[in-house]
Amino acid sequence: MEDKRDFVISRREVLLRRIGHELLLKSGDSTSRVLPLKKIAENEYQIRFENELTFQPDFLVNTTRRLLAKDPLVDDYVVNVLNCDNSSVAYGYAISKNKKDDIVTCIGRKQPRACYMINIKFKTTGIKTIKNKYLLGSLPFLALVGFIFFRTFKPGKSVPGNQNNDMLTLGSIIFDAKNKKLIIDDNIIDLTVTETRVLLIFALSPNETIERSRLQKEIWEDEGIIVGRSLDMFISKLRKKLEIDPKVKIVNIRSKGYKLEIIS
Repeated sequence: MEDKRDFVISRREVLLRRIGHELLLKSGDSTSRVLPLKKIAENEYQIRFENELTFQPDFLVNTTRRLLAKDPLVDDYVVNVLNCDNSSVAYGYAISKNKKDDIVTCIGRKQPRACYMINIKFKTTGIKTIKNKYLLGSLPFLALVGFIFFRTFKPGKSVPGNQNNDMLTLGSIIFDAKNKKLIIDDNIIDLTVTETRVLLIFALSPNETIERSRLQKEIWEDEGIIVGRSLDMFISKLRKKLEIDPKVKIVNIRSKGYKLEIIS
């Protein structure tokens, strides 16, 4: 099983180089090289190029989605295109196995010719790793952990305070955090998991400034992914969904963070 996993990882690296190759061809470059793939973390890679190039975001999104669908260990991943000179993010998006959780913006804007690097970070496939490496030799241990867990946490007990956070009122909007929905009159708007987590932080502290660092830490730090523009994209999507009540809006507090403003 370990050999099989190593093979799949090696095949992934070929797919990543293929992404770079197709980008160069689309940019009109059929002669320069895709530089050696750089592994910058356990589940993060960097694609680099010999020459400058231009790219269309929709082509990049579709190419990564098509090629990485061939990798059986890939579910969710984040792509950031960086400027070579200062490593600032020129474009970024997130792809999820559950398509409604995809975060893709600005796909119609062609990017200018420049030196770019592409960082692709994959969500850790923890369950699959356990299955491949440890599960067969760990069944007795897992059984013991399960026994202790169920002896300690008996069925029927709920997480303290969780009931109070399931249904919250935001102006004329009912925020159903448990079912990830916004409800106003007969209208129901679905939220993604991450949108729900972000909005819940605001909803528990209405009309109070929430620092960017706190939002990033509470939402992404556990996953090891903190990308500045990811937060802005989620805020933008939430703002559009909250437009159903003009008295409820997320406002930017310059140099500090954001605030869920509810006008009574």
